[in-house]
Amino acid sequence: MNRILIDKDQFIALKKDSELTIKNDSVLTLVIEENIDLVFNIEKVKTDIYVYAVDKSLSVTINANKEKSICNFYYSNINYDDNKYQINVYHKAPKSEVNLYNHGVNVENNKLLYDVTSKVPKDNKECITNQDNRIINIKDGKSTIRPILLIDNYDISSSHSAYIGKFDDDVMFYLTSRGISVSKAYELLLKGFLVHADPEGITEFMDELSKI
Repeated sequence: MNRILIDKDQFIALKKDSELTIKNDSVLTLVIEENIDLVFNIEKVKTDIYVYAVDKSLSVTINANKEKSICNFYYSNINYDDNKYQINVYHKAPKSEVNLYNHGVNVENNKLLYDVTSKVPKDNKECITNQDNRIINIKDGKSTIRPILLIDNYDISSSHSAYIGKFDDDVMFYLTSRGISVSKAYELLLKGFLVHADPEGITEFMDELSKI
């Protein structure tokens, strides 16, 4: 059962294919327990969306429908099998803003694909669209990131990044030189990399994170 957190540990169920229209300033936390297609319609509000998934494929559409609509979208996933994460952002109004933070850990020697596309048509100026895409390979996983910006307007601000690799050796050295064990250092780095919001309500994700 996919769930959306509405108030601390109070969750409501999400259908396998769900469309949510956000009309008030919101902070949403979603726990993904089966493959799902999600559509978010962002009106003239500011919305922070936190999504946590373990070994699932996910398709997301974000429609920035109104001027001055703002969406910060944080996706965190732990991957063991072959999975795909696809997200499409549509700036349907000028002065809309969408920032994507997609972070994943590929634990085994499997395939993890991030297919990330942001679209701004020529009539919608002064939009902001950014992508921060990162995958950490624990072993020799076959990870792929496809960051795509389809922009037909010069009066916008945009960026994208894609990183696939391991944690920096210098960071690990720094932590262990301060008396922190290798396993604890790895745990701290993973938590900082994947847990973007207050972990209350995402017990299963935190439990899985401790096993890596």
